[in-house]
Amino acid sequence: YGGSLDLHKPIDKRIYKGTQPTCHDFNQFTAAADTIALLVGFSAGQVQYLDLVKKDTSKLFNEEDCAVMWIWVPKCPARGPDPDPPFPTPQRLIDKTKVTFVKWLPETERLFLASHASGHLYLYDAEQPCGAAAPQYNLLTQGEGFSVFACKSKTPRNPLLKWAVGEGALNEFAFSPDGRSLACVSQDGCLRVFHFDSMLLQGMMKSYFGGLLCVCWSPDGRYVVTGGEDDLVTVWSFAEGRVVARGHGHKSWVNAVAFDPFTGAAQTPQPAELSGGEEEEDEPPDPLVRRSPAVTYRFGSAGQDTQFCLWDLTEDVLYPRPSLPRARTLTGSADAAVPAPGLPRSLSRSNSLPQPAGTGSARGPPPDVPPALSVGRFATLTLQERKGPEKEHKRYHSLGNISRSGEKPPSAGACRGRLDTAKVLGTALCPRIHEVPLLEPLVCKKIAHERLTVLLFLEDCIVTACQEGLICTWARCRATSTPSSPSDACPRPPASAR
Repeated sequence: YGGSLDLHKPIDKRIYKGTQPTCHDFNQFTAAADTIALLVGFSAGQVQYLDLVKKDTSKLFNEEDCAVMWIWVPKCPARGPDPDPPFPTPQRLIDKTKVTFVKWLPETERLFLASHASGHLYLYDAEQPCGAAAPQYNLLTQGEGFSVFACKSKTPRNPLLKWAVGEGALNEFAFSPDGRSLACVSQDGCLRVFHFDSMLLQGMMKSYFGGLLCVCWSPDGRYVVTGGEDDLVTVWSFAEGRVVARGHGHKSWVNAVAFDPFTGAAQTPQPAELSGGEEEEDEPPDPLVRRSPAVTYRFGSAGQDTQFCLWDLTEDVLYPRPSLPRARTLTGSADAAVPAPGLPRSLSRSNSLPQPAGTGSARGPPPDVPPALSVGRFATLTLQERKGPEKEHKRYHSLGNISRSGEKPPSAGACRGRLDTAKVLGTALCPRIHEVPLLEPLVCKKIAHERLTVLLFLEDCIVTACQEGLICTWARCRATSTPSSPSDACPRPPASAR
């Protein structure tokens, strides 16, 4: 917030007892010299509003100070009545679980969202009270794996809206660059994208295994990248509603993903135009024939393996070339279900080789969007017979998942929008590993001793934070969209660490 910022002297410092801060967000829209609005979420379920300039401005949500109830907690009935006196227990009337993420609504001064480990998402107005009684709700709308409720009250009070999304914790959410769509990732492994104003589900994707922990949008809003407990980063096309690529470079869960808006085109690629000169007369007039793939998007990821990975999403992955004539004979309409015995598995894992696209879609894509991948058509292209989805999953288990693999799953009746992984694997919701391009990281470096938790791209540096409490700023090498070697793209040692 100014060039005279002293990193050795914090603007504000607070110590909390009995609860731990879990997330925070600054209001970039109202930030000025006389106001810095900050939201802080806590492990006990509260959300605090602070103004770091106006020190006397502070509000606490989901903390009913005037509604402390005396609750009698008896011992086991077999032991007789409890001789101890009752003790006060504060009530979190809105949600008792940990706050997993908080975010101001884009370009608003008062509205913000808070997600909880219960799987609920709440819309708050910073100027409205929470009320002294538990809120009552009316159902507004519902769909596959989600429900939206409005608070029933004669006078305005918080929360304004309550979303029940998926099963398990709602780990993170992100608004699209235009502020119209909201992407949510949950512990059930689902990415759900909603139109925020109409509260309608726009798209959905399932992780390869385990929960999804982080999500971000590309600067132009065309793609969503997620990371999670399958140790993968997954690129999902918002325009096409399909997985376009996965990236495998981490050895444990992916905690943070972020696009670099200062590198790469980060906009809709335009096909090459022929100038009609004499030097180009012998070149094929096919815009898909490119000399080298251009860097269209660049994004990074940080994981519990303490590694920072940098990824390039190039045009040859986003817009694959048509299949070779020989390949089309193997997947023709007469023998589409017959697997190609000579297809090497490594072919579909290449970052630069195109993937086959389906041709039998009844509904054509928009003119500026390439044909979507037909998942079911190529689901049989494999070198060995499958023995169930678990055989494929074990190749990408992290240690945390392996230790819990023997646990009994919860009953279907207790689930809220659960998707059966065995049923969705191999569909457009969750393609198999060899059905989409598998990216390799441009850079993969161990940069911390503890789990990485934060990743942020700035114009002059890259910011990371780890569970050890260190915040590091890494100087960028040079302003180039296509590094000549991986070392050119790798951030230099941290310029500062706090």
